[in-house]
Amino acid sequence: MAANIKNKIANCMISISIIEDHDYYRMSLVNAIKENDFFQIKGIYATAEEALECLPVNTPDIVIVDIKLKNKSGIDVILESKTNNLNTQFLMCTGFQNDEKIFSALKAGAAGYIIKGSTTAEIHDALIDLYEGGSPMSPFIARKVISLLQNKDAGTKRVDLGLSARELEVLSLLSKGLLYKEISDQLFISPNTVKNHCKNIYKRLHVQNKIEALNKFKEYNYN
Repeated sequence: MAANIKNKIANCMISISIIEDHDYYRMSLVNAIKENDFFQIKGIYATAEEALECLPVNTPDIVIVDIKLKNKSGIDVILESKTNNLNTQFLMCTGFQNDEKIFSALKAGAAGYIIKGSTTAEIHDALIDLYEGGSPMSPFIARKVISLLQNKDAGTKRVDLGLSARELEVLSLLSKGLLYKEISDQLFISPNTVKNHCKNIYKRLHVQNKIEALNKFKEYNYN
């Protein structure tokens, strides 16, 4: 493995920061990265808030970030970091494998996605691949992304409902029978924000309630 890494990145040292709220797994990542001299730990954070404060002044090449943190999510970290024009790549490391979270992370700007439980060798390979311009993903995740892209292509003939991307996400989850609380958990927003999105959706679609909105959603091939 050491020779393989040496051939890939020559004499470059890749600086890594970690954002993970579970103490044991955070230290597992630290120990895995420290096993190779080509990686340098630049920051270790237990919360999104701590990371967002430190990343602008201690910017690494790559941030390994969990999606679900205690307050702000890993997706929030990516979005705010991109707003601050940080020249950093983000590798999601999480146990979540459902479509919505994958799509949300990629839309936010994540360039790679690995699953908790990955071996030390898999973590090293993912970091090198990302550093060299690749988009490391587990086979399961790759299949999900391909499916998302295919579904997106299949929907190119849809009528523009005039909704924002977030409003479409909310309406799509409503069409699957999810409650406001379940949608808020999926999208990492508050139930009140979900309610406000629904009010805007009804207004934009010129409907009075959820049933009418879902009927229009299905009518224009969004189901």
